[in-house]
Amino acid sequence: MKLETFLHHLHFDTEKLSPPDWEVDWEDAPLPYKLYRGLPAIALTGDVPLTLGRREAQADPRLEELGHFLWYVYGQTQYAQSPFIMDMEEKTAVSYAQLFRRFVPSGGALYPNELYVYIKLEDVPTGIYHYDVAHHRLSLLREGNYDSYLSRSLGNCDVSDCFCTIFVSTVFWKNFYKYNNFSYRLQGLDAGVVIGQALEVADVMGFSSRVCYQFLDRSINHLLGLSEHDESVYAVMPLSIYPSIQTDDNFKSEEPVSAAELTQEVPLLKTETYSRSKRILDYPLLKEMNEASMLDSTQSFVKLKKDDRAEKPFGTEFIMLPYTESFSYDLPSVCRERHSPDIDFIMGKVSQETISTLLKETLSFSYHNDLNDTQEDPETSLSLNGFFYNVEAVPNGAYAYDKNTHGLRRITNGDFRQNLQNGLTMPNVNLFQVPICLHVVGSKDHLKEELGYRGYRIQQMEAGILVQRLLLISCALGMGGHPLLGFDVKQCDELYRFDSKNLTSLIQIPMGPYRPRAWLKGSLNS
Repeated sequence: MKLETFLHHLHFDTEKLSPPDWEVDWEDAPLPYKLYRGLPAIALTGDVPLTLGRREAQADPRLEELGHFLWYVYGQTQYAQSPFIMDMEEKTAVSYAQLFRRFVPSGGALYPNELYVYIKLEDVPTGIYHYDVAHHRLSLLREGNYDSYLSRSLGNCDVSDCFCTIFVSTVFWKNFYKYNNFSYRLQGLDAGVVIGQALEVADVMGFSSRVCYQFLDRSINHLLGLSEHDESVYAVMPLSIYPSIQTDDNFKSEEPVSAAELTQEVPLLKTETYSRSKRILDYPLLKEMNEASMLDSTQSFVKLKKDDRAEKPFGTEFIMLPYTESFSYDLPSVCRERHSPDIDFIMGKVSQETISTLLKETLSFSYHNDLNDTQEDPETSLSLNGFFYNVEAVPNGAYAYDKNTHGLRRITNGDFRQNLQNGLTMPNVNLFQVPICLHVVGSKDHLKEELGYRGYRIQQMEAGILVQRLLLISCALGMGGHPLLGFDVKQCDELYRFDSKNLTSLIQIPMGPYRPRAWLKGSLNS
């Protein structure tokens, strides 16, 4: 299958991605976390605070703080057990779902991503570590200072003043075993929500951050000791106690750096890992996509002009949303409360103030990354559309949110809940009980001209960042959100009249009030 065809099927014809005889081997499922064997380990404290406050400016960070950061970003936070109601009339449960939860959502709760950390703190040896989620500890992969190696791999980002650098990788088998080739779309989104959570936690704790989407893949994977056929880094995120992270905007005029040159500077790292699966199937399309997305030289890095990332608003009737005060919330308590309600949604009237706050706070969020051509926080290339029902002073219909004027541009009138329900590939959400159904919208050929197939992966990660922000804000407003990829993209694009705009719906998020879930859950921090 050609890669262009593969990407088209990923989005519009998902039924063509898996073999007709595909069956999930549940008994041979991999662990949702990676385990290294025989490496030196540093335990992180399990006494994680229930609240997070801003640290003293430019005070030297400690290992304890980094442990708190990692736990809030990607640690195992809860054990939960909930019943499957099989007989709706008798309300009898014949089985139970048992799950180790984290603060970020993940397709099928499979968590295909892993975190690695380059640490420079006084109380631990400087080096490259893996965050062992299962034991909340750090496993030492390489000891030593790699500032120069890493800065050159990132092209224009100087990490010498950063106390740590986070690497977000994807382990392909961790969700390929269930979703087959469709896992490629999930992996980018899952990486995005992890990045989004890391940005939120860093901001609350007073760390400055930068997300690097462009780097020399093979040199970074080599540094971490990863086999690119099994696992590959998707994003790099330096953290600093200083107001900003130093970048070199003139790096393009310097001698380009190649991955092949850099990998010669560091010896090959051999490690032993355990995943539980005894029979790992091949996934040639994922490997091919990963290889086609790689950057081998800093000469391939790009900077985007602001106009390249802006979409023009459209629609006829315009509803100005009310002005709302700046919205704040306690991130740890919202993280503990947030979950995906699925069958627990209940119809309720949503106020215009709630919609106003939800949309404004989600899209006003910005972060430093290596795509924009200035030091300012860039505007996102993504937007939000939605189908509204039973929202105060907003007639039922499809709308596009215009963040520049803070209003809704109506695309078409009507109650589209039946259309949306019929479009679900797995009807695990009752959309008749959902007043808001939002879609993250982006270009069909995002960064394709500039970065080729890497552009698709970046778009999925940026969508994930936006989704995580949306879920946190909705929870703080007393609502729930359930991200879905199993929806009819063609139908939504037609209803939004995207035919001549080169836009498409990337992910669907039903949102609204919900009833408490019947489950048993307990915190995993002391």
